[in-house]
Amino acid sequence: MDFIKILLKITLFFVISIFFVSCHQDREIDVSDIKINLQIERFDQDLANIKPNNLAAQLPKLKMKYGPFYDDYFQKILSVGSTQDTDYYHIVRQIIEGKPFQDLQHETDSIYPNLNAEKPALELALKHIKYVYPEWKVPKLITYISGFQVQTPIGSGYVGIGLDMFLGKNSKFYPALVETVPRYISRRFTPENMVPRVVEVITREDLFPELDADKSLLAKMIYNGKLMYFMKQMQPDVPDSTIIGYSTKQMKWAQQFESDTWAYFLDQDLLFNTDYMKIQKYLAEAPFTPGLGSENDSAPKLGVYLGWQIVKHYMEEHPDVTIKELMLERDAQKLLQLAKYRPSQKENK
Repeated sequence: MDFIKILLKITLFFVISIFFVSCHQDREIDVSDIKINLQIERFDQDLANIKPNNLAAQLPKLKMKYGPFYDDYFQKILSVGSTQDTDYYHIVRQIIEGKPFQDLQHETDSIYPNLNAEKPALELALKHIKYVYPEWKVPKLITYISGFQVQTPIGSGYVGIGLDMFLGKNSKFYPALVETVPRYISRRFTPENMVPRVVEVITREDLFPELDADKSLLAKMIYNGKLMYFMKQMQPDVPDSTIIGYSTKQMKWAQQFESDTWAYFLDQDLLFNTDYMKIQKYLAEAPFTPGLGSENDSAPKLGVYLGWQIVKHYMEEHPDVTIKELMLERDAQKLLQLAKYRPSQKENK
């Protein structure tokens, strides 16, 4: 009996411990009562259905339907010139009559005849944002193809989705792009990356644009770390590797060498360095991070990864802090101090 009592006490202690850990770490958002009217419009299909010999009648209707996106698409994405007159019509005709456009549209339609498979995840992520920021206005989502120019632009009342940049790793088009779009970028041109990239552009460009005052590496690390944390909270079921844009191998490297990377940053006095050319390599998209790892096997943008881990530690240390309060915190040094971030070799094994 004494043994059973002891066992029960141990079990109860374990359950209580798990409960308190969950209270500190569980920030699950219940969006069951959040209502949004998500609009997804297929500009790519509407443009493809236009008759080349009837542009004068059909393009004005398209412009009226899509408003600011129409002008942004032709002027900024395709760079055909001003849409304030009709001089650009002949270029549009060349584009839609051309075999490259038609081949690309054909493959895009074969993979995305509709967005029924993607809409639930898009809707769920946007509901999470709406929960945190009730005053935020959900943008219209507009799909298009651009010849691999821009993946997810954001404009007045819309977020664009360049479907030709989400065709999947086996797309016949991507190997030919290596001179303009490296493989370490195009490997993420997959359907599962669509929602994270939409959430990212909303997070970076709409909700939390970077301030000019964030010049030090630490400030940029914490800024990006907060963005990664926010994106993960808005998409709790999306893997961390997809949130940050890592391959499985890169994610394992970043985790395994987290303490070594942090030690390197401290040893090289990088945290308060404001030299853009010196610190950008720790933040930018790249196949690896120069100066770290052997045989160019390190994960890229390790400043972003470490910033994310610091923010995670901060939120674990301060379970009373809301996501909204986190995003308002501008003092990177204060956040680092309160995070009590001390990665150890033992944690990484």
